[in-house]
Amino acid sequence: LVVENMHCGGCMRKVEQALSSEPGVISARANLSARRVTVVSEKGRRSAEDLIEALAKAGYKAAPLLDDAADAGQADQQFLRRVGVAGFAAANIMLLSVSVWSGQAGDMEQSIQTLFHWLSALIALPAVAYAGQPFFRSAVDALKARNLNMDVPISLAILLATGMSLYQTMRGSEHVYFDASVSLLFFLLIGRFLDQRMRTRAAGAAANLLGLRSMMATVVEADGRTERLPARLLAPGMRILVATGERIGVDGRVIEGTGAVDESLITGEATPVTVEPGRQVFAGTVNMGQPLLIEATATNEGTLLAEIGRLMTAAEQGRGRYVRLADRAARLYAPAVHLLGLLTFIGWMLLGHGWEQALTAAIAVLIITCPCALALAVPAVQVAASSRLFGQGVLVKAADGLERLSEVDTIVFDKTGTLTMGEPRLVDPQSSSDELLSRAAALAAASRHPYARAVVKEARARGLDPVAATNVREVPGAGLARETEHGEERLGSAAWCGVSSETGDLATLWFKPADGDPVALRFEDHLRPDAAEVISTLKNAGYRIELLSGDRPAAVEATARDAGIEHWHARQNPAQKIARLEALRAEGRKVLMVGDGLNDAPALAAAHASISPSTAADISQTTADLVFQGERLGSVVEALAVAKASHRMALQNFGLSLAYNAIFVPLAVAGYATPLIAAIAMSSSSIAVTANAVR
Repeated sequence: LVVENMHCGGCMRKVEQALSSEPGVISARANLSARRVTVVSEKGRRSAEDLIEALAKAGYKAAPLLDDAADAGQADQQFLRRVGVAGFAAANIMLLSVSVWSGQAGDMEQSIQTLFHWLSALIALPAVAYAGQPFFRSAVDALKARNLNMDVPISLAILLATGMSLYQTMRGSEHVYFDASVSLLFFLLIGRFLDQRMRTRAAGAAANLLGLRSMMATVVEADGRTERLPARLLAPGMRILVATGERIGVDGRVIEGTGAVDESLITGEATPVTVEPGRQVFAGTVNMGQPLLIEATATNEGTLLAEIGRLMTAAEQGRGRYVRLADRAARLYAPAVHLLGLLTFIGWMLLGHGWEQALTAAIAVLIITCPCALALAVPAVQVAASSRLFGQGVLVKAADGLERLSEVDTIVFDKTGTLTMGEPRLVDPQSSSDELLSRAAALAAASRHPYARAVVKEARARGLDPVAATNVREVPGAGLARETEHGEERLGSAAWCGVSSETGDLATLWFKPADGDPVALRFEDHLRPDAAEVISTLKNAGYRIELLSGDRPAAVEATARDAGIEHWHARQNPAQKIARLEALRAEGRKVLMVGDGLNDAPALAAAHASISPSTAADISQTTADLVFQGERLGSVVEALAVAKASHRMALQNFGLSLAYNAIFVPLAVAGYATPLIAAIAMSSSSIAVTANAVR
């Protein structure tokens, strides 16, 4: 199960206890970082619905997880086990090798040396067979596709060094190189583990949409009876009853009831919309008013929510065609390594040396040119850069996110919740007296509407202490009212408070006191504190800035003006946002998308790079390459600066790796570097690259 609001260790214990106390539950293990819990129960004793209900009683919202998403975090654990096996084997083989080296200078008998070589073989062969699988599989896949990647020379070097050492052990020779092959594996696996760990954080986001859907719905039969059914069993034409506060499970048309629906999941806008018979509603939105009876027009995979998921999947595949810096280097590097090793072998044979000496020299060349430093060049920088950004409140999720971020030249912002705070605030609060605001807040305190909460917040900011009135009635889509000794007071829309439509457009909310004229309460969603400064900084740095929003044109224009953005587009749905990004890509631009809502998720996936605030919908946070915390937008500037610096550092690491090769490769070709010396030199280059990244 996905547990949406599990945030700390205490939550984790409560979740496990709530589930473990259920009859028939054998075990419950929670994963805090993934916000998931795995439950094992006796067959037929407990359904997913029972477990979700148990968590709901404990105060936690849960939903089933897709089967293929449950194993997403296993890959990095497998890599960690392989790193452990290779490191343990390398340490033990090195101890045996030190004994042999020391014994050769003393009086160690040949039979003892041979025994130590066989012990090394017994450790090395299973370690190489297990720990080297990621490289061997990758090399085989590349060769099947008639390509060469970094893992082909890596696999060749490891297998030849191990095979040659086994052959020399069987012959009773003095020199074997098991320590070289296993140490090589150990260093390579460290780099691959760092890379894999960052990749798993960028898992596909479409699976998490299930956590946002309503998993159960109340179906009204023709005779008036009701039945609870899973959302996957719903069909077009069914009549669905949606209670107040319940998430709508289908796309459909309202046939009975009038109320307010929170569509922020779809549109990104915080203000609920009024719905009435005939109005279209969408799966994933929340009914905030009276119960609604809906006729389903689209269910399960046919809903708008599912369509957004498909848009995201398609967009992620498009981004997946991006070729990383290390992979680009490998395209040139791998063929050169093979050619150099082959030429070394042929050269030694032509000079009249035996095949064993020629092969030993070729193996040394393969090991010394093995792209361990290249493999570490980017991951080492990413870990150092990610640690710095983490200290600044920015989480890097995608393995190649910083690399793509360093290449962007255009930045596209969403409005609500990204450039703005996503919290409506009273504009010109001095236009209403404390006494009027206090009376309006007494009405507003009885409602959970965003604007009602904003009125209460403003009253408290003035030092007032609004107490919710007891005789308040709420009319969905209209407003609030209560009877006083002087008459009725109202808070809500212009029509509800008796204001003409021409005048009503001047304000967001109106308060009609019993003994006076209606008072206008104007609300705006304020910009983040540093939004204008950040936009100015980015423009001065040469970035093109655009604003894409699903909000109405007037609001988008006002936000763009205040932030200093010349190019803006309003009323943009997810498909239109992707279309705009595609148009920018066609112009040759590399776009950074900064957004927070579900409607932004496909655009986040389609952009060259993407960033979301920590207040974003879970699906947007999962899709984005980076997530920033806090109210300040300056984290975007920081992330861009660190990305460019890390790109420079990665290029420096490639330079170090190539310089190392320029020095040691000639020595290996000339036969001055044995496979053991080659392994030591290779390890030294890896340490140098890592030290440079930390710097």
